[in-house]
Amino acid sequence: MTKLRQLLNLSYCRYYSVQQTKKKLPIITCKRPEFNHYEGQTYPKFEAIPLASKGWLHPKSKNDYFIIYGNANKKEVEPVYTKSFEELGVNPALIEVMSEQGFSLPTLIQTKSIPAILYGYNTIITAETGCGKTLGYLLPIFQHILEWKPTVQEEFNSPMAVVITPSRELATQVGEVAQNIAQHLNLNVTTLVGGRTKRKMLNPPIEYCDLLVTTLGAYSKLVTTGIFKINNVHHVVLDEADTLLDDSFVEKLSHLMKKFAIQHMVKIQSPPKGCQLTLVSATMPHELPDSISSFVDPQSLKTVTTSNIHRILPHVPHKFLRLGKAQKPAELLKLVKSDINQNRPVMIFSNQTSTCDFVSMFLNENNVECININGKMAVPLKLGKFELYKSGKVNVLSCTDIASRGLDTIRTQHIINYDFPLYTADYIHRSGRTGRIGSPSGCSITNFVSWPREIQLVQKIEASIRKNSELPSVNANIRRIIQERIVRMSERA
Repeated sequence: MTKLRQLLNLSYCRYYSVQQTKKKLPIITCKRPEFNHYEGQTYPKFEAIPLASKGWLHPKSKNDYFIIYGNANKKEVEPVYTKSFEELGVNPALIEVMSEQGFSLPTLIQTKSIPAILYGYNTIITAETGCGKTLGYLLPIFQHILEWKPTVQEEFNSPMAVVITPSRELATQVGEVAQNIAQHLNLNVTTLVGGRTKRKMLNPPIEYCDLLVTTLGAYSKLVTTGIFKINNVHHVVLDEADTLLDDSFVEKLSHLMKKFAIQHMVKIQSPPKGCQLTLVSATMPHELPDSISSFVDPQSLKTVTTSNIHRILPHVPHKFLRLGKAQKPAELLKLVKSDINQNRPVMIFSNQTSTCDFVSMFLNENNVECININGKMAVPLKLGKFELYKSGKVNVLSCTDIASRGLDTIRTQHIINYDFPLYTADYIHRSGRTGRIGSPSGCSITNFVSWPREIQLVQKIEASIRKNSELPSVNANIRRIIQERIVRMSERA
């Protein structure tokens, strides 16, 4: 009976392939064309959705593949976002800076986030990677600072707005973006990261600062010791908020955030009163953790988002390739050499530091110049290596998930997941290192899929695309997920 049902499903797939090929664009193409999926295609409600990856647990499935195109193969369409920065209420001085930097119109998420922040709402900005979220909060904050500055008594180490990030790399990048704007407005931006916190305590920095971009650990210590003052802080941004709200950060974050006078809604005035909060991420749990209520009323949070949230990049092809473990090095070398020949910068992701190091050594031994970065590296070395890739001196970067969140690598044209990520949120963030605003055309993502756990996640991703639904289990709280899994295993035992 089971075999008969499988044959019927297969026949159904083949029928749809024949019917749809002539008139619909392919959303998924497969090595076995009977599993192709087309625009507008649906499946019977009570039948299992046929998946190209269904049999990938079997050893004979090696070298099978499918490619998710989304709308990557659609023709160019006219832009639909017609609102200008002026219509959003952005200050003319900021509009001029944006124009000089090549930004003539706001992106969709910016058209939603800028007015919300300008009006004083506590705001959650959640949208796909690479869509302009950073400018979506920086522009209204700079506008507020321009309004506040004439009426605020300047003090050393007392910023009016603070952007908090979970990593040094992201803080450095956001600081660079902010500095590029501030230098045209006579505003001061300071970037503060960890690594030399004790030295700063012994020899405190003394400087005027309008906007501070910092990591949680460094800022928390320097606020606790009184080196940085919070009495003038009227806006706090949590960038990559889902990570900062993870169990590994949230206790320290909550302790710090309680020091700020966060209001239900801030009345924008000069001199300013109260403190406004903005949360930013590409992956945000549908239900925020209870701990957030310790420093902000959850009912005060206004969410702005796009239709692509918790979905794979719709404009970049994603290839899923079933490989055996022993096949991966040779396939990697073939792909990377092709990228080098076409001058396509490529990022290669691994799940562990040891694999990341192996990938780098393997490629260099085969005459492909490759650098690697991972979380265990010393900070100056890590930043220096990333700068080599970012500046174009090296075109191949082997990395762990330390490079997957927030880093703006618009020159990256190819992502290779040498190890398929363990969680859906990690896949979204890794994919977001390419196909960003300002990225060249022809970007793509290639995934090596080998282990049973990887196959199971790929099957869930494929099923969500065929159902045109959000990706499953987008939750950044990895520590809690692991703990719950351990509890379930112990209960079974």
